[in-house]
Amino acid sequence: MKHKQTLDNGATTRFKVMVADGQTTYNDWTASTSDLNVRQAFVELGNLPTFTGPFKGSTLWAGKRFDRDNFDIHWIDSDVVFLAGTGGGIYDVKWNDSLRSNFSLYGRNFGDIDDSSNSVQNYILTMNHFAGPLQMMVSGLRAKDNDERKDTNGNLVKGDAANTGVHALLGLHNDSFYGLRDGSSKTALLYGHGLGAEVKGIGSDGALRSGADTWRIASYGTTPLSENWSVAPAMLAQSSKDRYADGDSYQWATFNLRLIQAINQNFALAYEGSYQYMDLKPEGYNDRQAVNGSFYKLTFAPTFKVGSIGDFFSRPEIRFYTSWMDWSKKLNNYASDDALGSDGFNSGGEWSFGVQMETWF
Repeated sequence: MKHKQTLDNGATTRFKVMVADGQTTYNDWTASTSDLNVRQAFVELGNLPTFTGPFKGSTLWAGKRFDRDNFDIHWIDSDVVFLAGTGGGIYDVKWNDSLRSNFSLYGRNFGDIDDSSNSVQNYILTMNHFAGPLQMMVSGLRAKDNDERKDTNGNLVKGDAANTGVHALLGLHNDSFYGLRDGSSKTALLYGHGLGAEVKGIGSDGALRSGADTWRIASYGTTPLSENWSVAPAMLAQSSKDRYADGDSYQWATFNLRLIQAINQNFALAYEGSYQYMDLKPEGYNDRQAVNGSFYKLTFAPTFKVGSIGDFFSRPEIRFYTSWMDWSKKLNNYASDDALGSDGFNSGGEWSFGVQMETWF
């Protein structure tokens, strides 16, 4: 839900509320199982006439929100970077015609949501700079006495948890397919240390150690191959060490390819393949076992749209899909609470069928 207005003096306001509902039932009456949540509620004030110099045309905001400049690899359902919480900041401070900056301070909480102390457990101070297609984002994180944090039963959560951290992102946002042909592409290199070592969801993991280090690289692009065919390759890889236990390491790499074959202006066939390799060495953290192996997935999806049939980002759309997936048997042993290896979900090949709808606002 959004409300926008432009005042007589040129200033603008925007109020946004996002409500989400999680469900475990397919029935039409779901009040008894509803997990309703207000995910965003914030106000923006823009184009304030008294703001001059670099602040002319900038936008102030306060509330609970997802950061405006988060981005993801949508068809593998993974954020490249996701900054969110409750706080305030300013967007689009323009230093010159090509350089602009955002500044924000977010507060977040760790652990059990039943904690009634209402105290902010993690502060995230962020500078996000854009110069043409280049992006440089730097964040500092501070969680006071995180190593002394207790759960709702009064038990120490993690005695070696980090109290501080840093996070950095270097991004390239192209309006072409890697400079080679028409299309678009995005590439990002991320690094995090301490509390910043959860490089995707900044400030969301309170169990990270002070010596934790993580590197991640992400890249995807879209381009038309012909009048009726379009392709979108994607790659996502991460290496992390000393994350939750001394000497642990988590390394994985994912490769994905989606093809769209336009049949007419409202119907297309989508083909998709994914491969991931994992080498996980948790060093006994949470009774998890060291494993390595691969994961594979293939999807075929007849898709309906109202237009722009070859555009990977146009919505709404309705997809009828069938997917086959399989993975190395060793991955079943990683953790007792992990999806792989759970009852009815073991290696050897799994099929899924369904229909999806998606729309964006």
